[in-house]
Order: sequence, then C-alpha cells, then structure tokens
Amino acid sequence: MTQENIKTRVVGVDIKLERTTIAIVDVRGNVISKSDFPTGCNPNAGDFISTLSNNIISLLEANGGYETIRSVGICCSSANFLTGCIENAANLPWKGVVPVAAMLRDRLGLAVALGNNAHARALGEHAYGMAHGMKDFILITLGSGMGSCFFSNGQQHLGRDGFAGEVGHTCAKHDGRLCGCGNKGCLEMYTSRNGIRMTVQEVLAESDEPSLLRQVEDVTPEELKTFCDQGDKLTIEVMNRTGYMLGLGLANYASVINPEAIIFTGNVSHIGDWLLNPAYEAFNSHVFHNIEGKVRFLLSNFEDSEANLLGASVLAWNVKEYSLFK
Repeated sequence: MTQENIKTRVVGVDIKLERTTIAIVDVRGNVISKSDFPTGCNPNAGDFISTLSNNIISLLEANGGYETIRSVGICCSSANFLTGCIENAANLPWKGVVPVAAMLRDRLGLAVALGNNAHARALGEHAYGMAHGMKDFILITLGSGMGSCFFSNGQQHLGRDGFAGEVGHTCAKHDGRLCGCGNKGCLEMYTSRNGIRMTVQEVLAESDEPSLLRQVEDVTPEELKTFCDQGDKLTIEVMNRTGYMLGLGLANYASVINPEAIIFTGNVSHIGDWLLNPAYEAFNSHVFHNIEGKVRFLLSNFEDSEANLLGASVLAWNVKEYSLFK
C-alpha cells in the first residue's frame, strides 16, 4: 500500500487598492512566508494577473516549490465566489467583470477560489478565530464600507447569485444620505469611515462647543477612539449616533438570521466599546424580543493585516483540488 502525498499548504492572496499581499499558509493557519507588490502598477487586468502569477511562483520556488501547494485562495472587494469574478469593483483599476480565478488557474495550473472580503473573513473566523465551533453567526466588516457574511447551520450562505448578506446596502433612513451604489439611506453611509465623517460634520455644525474634532480635517478611527478616551463630548455624541444606526440595522438583520453572535472586524471596529456599547443597546431595543440579550457582540482577535490572508487560505482549502503537476 502506498500512501498518497497529501499537500499541506495553500496560497492566500489579499488584493487591496494599494498593495497585493501573497502568503503561503499551512493547515493550522500559520503563515510560512509572504510577499507583496503594488496593485495599481497594473491598470490592465491581464497584466495584473501575470504579475500576480510571477510573484506567486517566485514565493513558491523560495519555499519548497509547487509540490506542497494544494490550491490558491484570493480575497478581494467586489469578488463573487460563485462566478470566480471580480464584478464591477468601485475601488480597483479594472472595470466590468474580470474572471480572475479562471485567468490565474490557467497561468498557475492550480485550483483557484475567489471571495469577497467579508466572505473570506467569515471563513477565517470560523476556521481559526472567534467563530470556531459556531454554527450560526454574522461577520461584519467596518471600514471604507460595510460588508457582511453569515453562517447558518454551519454553512456559509451566499444566495443565488453570491450577493447574500449585503446589510450595508439595506435602507437605514428613508431618503437619507446618497450612497455610492446609487441608493439613498444605505446603512453603510452611517457606519463606514466616510459615513462617520459625515456624522462628524453634522455634529460640529450643530454646536459651537470646543472639540478635538475641530483640530483634524479627516478624522481616523484611531483618533475617534483617542478623543472618546479623553472625554471629548462631541466625539462621544458622534459615536452614540453611529452606534445607534449600527445597532438598529443589525437588529433587523439578526431578527431574520437568529445568530449566536455578531463578530466585528475592520478598522472602524477598533473604536471598540465607544461604538459597540451604544450599538448593543440599540440592537437589544429593536431586535425580535425572543432573542433580545442572547446575541453576543464580539471583536475579532485577528490583526487586519492577517485576517484577509487567513480567510483567503480557507477559500483555497474549500475549493476542489486541481493541479497540472500531479
């Protein structure tokens, strides 16, 4: 009897507007090695895939070669797991529908899976993080936008076309702020970085009270937390308003999904209790009464730099194995 050679590593890829990061990840979620390159230096999608392929090959050749690699997983905004395409990305150089998974598979000769940021992070949390062992949970990403993915009965739920969980584009306020998607009042226009900046301007315009917010032009989540820690009243008011909208939106979401927990990730979530305490209060004031007080709010313990890579690695493990090098 001969023992089959089981491959024990995958490649995780995190595509961001500024840089693309590549990592070799083992079965326990350990990052063996990683590298990166500028995303924007390849305005043509075909050129980008060639550069990505070359960088993956170089990393593999320096770390044991193809023989140990099972597959590749890619995490990217506007990515659709079901089609393997980046579809109409608003914040990437390539427009329209780009079949990234198929293009990279043709160049590498390995199976490739593609998923959006929230989907990948939910997989990573389920495999290695706060959701390990959970069957029903919601993952929320708070950053430049608001993304989401949820697990139901132990399975990720993507919907018919792969767009399930877009809670950031549910209507939180009738005829509210104009969203980049074209609709008005989307939840992410009150909970994302840009949404919070709009709330800052509204709060400052309503009062002449001195505030640390008046000293910065483009406030960051880190500064918001610092200002709250220092007792700045207007900053605390901004977070109370933001938390209220977040909790209200998530109460509607959870009343449909009935999750065990909601896990928060992304740099806006780093504001911590100043955001999540008012969100939790608003959540329990509006959620279906039979689950009031039963849904935990949890902060991811992954660093943002590794969360997408670990999620992408789980995408790679989940795709059906394929290789030209067997």
